[in-house]
Amino acid sequence: MKKTTSAFLLILVIAAWSGISASAQNHKADDIIGTWLNQEATGKITLYKENGKYFGKLVWLREPNDKVSGLPRTDVENPDAKLKSTPLIGLVNMKDFTFDGKDEWSGGTIYDPKNGKTYKCYIEFEGTTKLKVRGYVGVSLLGRNTFWTKSTPPQN
Repeated sequence: MKKTTSAFLLILVIAAWSGISASAQNHKADDIIGTWLNQEATGKITLYKENGKYFGKLVWLREPNDKVSGLPRTDVENPDAKLKSTPLIGLVNMKDFTFDGKDEWSGGTIYDPKNGKTYKCYIEFEGTTKLKVRGYVGVSLLGRNTFWTKSTPPQN
């Protein structure tokens, strides 16, 4: 019984270690560049590099127009009244990320147009075609994850 328990624990440790090492791959800084579909499949964000930092721009919405007016949706939840008329498509909602040299892009912020709030954020890969995007307040323990899937740019 003791040998069986020890063998089982060893298998669990090896499985956990291999899972960790598989997700902790070394990435190149530009690996996040491209278009990503958000978890809810309601929007696409293009991540790009500018002046050595990474940014994200909303480039597609499943529902691009306001249901009542029929006009393009705008940033109505923005706390700055002057920005409430800014179109959502084209909105730069991720700013100033830097790559840590291994597997994380951090130091940036993400703006959520659903509630008009900006959060600290970091990004890391979950597999080869999925990103984990974690927005948080203060420390990363106080936040939430969302997972984005590699996608194609929208057709104009």
